[in-house]
Amino acid sequence: MKYDFDTIIDRRPTHCMKWDVAEGELPMWVADMDFAAAPEIRQAIERRAAHGIFGYQDVPEEWYQAYLDWWKRRHGFVMEKDWLIFCTGVVPAISSMVRKLTTPAEKVVIQTPVYNIFFNSILNNGRQVLESPLRYENGKYEMDFADLEKKLSDPQTSLMILCNPHNPSGNIWSREELARVGELCARYHVTVISDEIHCDLTDPGHGYVSFASVSETCRNISIACIAPTKAFNLAGLQTAAVAVADENLRHKVWRGLNTDEAAEPNAFAVDAAVAAFTQGEAWLEELREYLCRNKKTVQDFIESEIPQIHVVPSEATYLLWLDCTRLLDCGRESCADGSGAGIKNAAGLAAFLRRETGLYLSEGGQFGGNGDRFLRMNTACPRALLEDGLQRLKRGAAALKAAL
Repeated sequence: MKYDFDTIIDRRPTHCMKWDVAEGELPMWVADMDFAAAPEIRQAIERRAAHGIFGYQDVPEEWYQAYLDWWKRRHGFVMEKDWLIFCTGVVPAISSMVRKLTTPAEKVVIQTPVYNIFFNSILNNGRQVLESPLRYENGKYEMDFADLEKKLSDPQTSLMILCNPHNPSGNIWSREELARVGELCARYHVTVISDEIHCDLTDPGHGYVSFASVSETCRNISIACIAPTKAFNLAGLQTAAVAVADENLRHKVWRGLNTDEAAEPNAFAVDAAVAAFTQGEAWLEELREYLCRNKKTVQDFIESEIPQIHVVPSEATYLLWLDCTRLLDCGRESCADGSGAGIKNAAGLAAFLRRETGLYLSEGGQFGGNGDRFLRMNTACPRALLEDGLQRLKRGAAALKAAL
């Protein structure tokens, strides 16, 4: 491989949220990667830093062209320049749109379990979360369209936040599934925010379908949230975009982002995004291969060494959703007879693993739906750290069994 994903880089001296943990702990929770950014991106940032003046920034033509060319080439989706609006991040954009496109106490549909910050963007702005749980059968997730229609038809529902590809399950929604979502939302006058930040992190051989590309209906009722930050590990640079085809909807979104002061780039946001989309493709291709092998390593290890855990099949993201039902059943038995750890749910299991082994995973209850039986593992790290994490998980499962 041309690029190095194996070297372990100490992130503790950088005020890193992920690694703000006790000595000896291994964090595999929040969704950023333990890899250095592509050299081409680092060089662009270094050139900008060498200039020495970091004043207010405009969004140049190169930024728009980089997005347009990337989505056309990589994803077969032709956007227009006017559709694009710079924003400081997907989450600030979603929160702004929740405020601008809904009124207090209205309902926002999300398909759970799903990225937990969606809950914050809804609840913190005085709106109601309306969960449409994904159907979990035979160890895999699929959309429950009967339930989704019921929730969308509620007169108080005015907005849906779609996660495409889906975090935490790793599902890539098909064109047919997305078309059905669009038809239902159009029928009940519901606007769709499609969070597509993980779209470039599909497994090799797999692509994603942008919601707006599916049909004219989908295009006219939706906003796509897109960014280089997840795929190129640039979250701390605060650089993203929204793409809105419908002119009236776009004006509302633009007004909201500017009112909330979430539409102005910092000194490095434009240069990093342009470098990612114009020079980072080779790095991304090697990254995707590396991440796919990491996920396969986890799948194989857990199947052979920790059969009490089921790894939900994933086609996208570097996150794996671990069904710990059988482990939790052991914990409930322990609780029932008054011995052992007394683990009742994913929060208790995550705390137990962290206490016993130092392994820090995300507890699934915060993602809603049936998440209180699951843990989320971030596999975007050098293989030596991944193998360390798997051994810790194995020790933790054994410690739980020994506590019974």
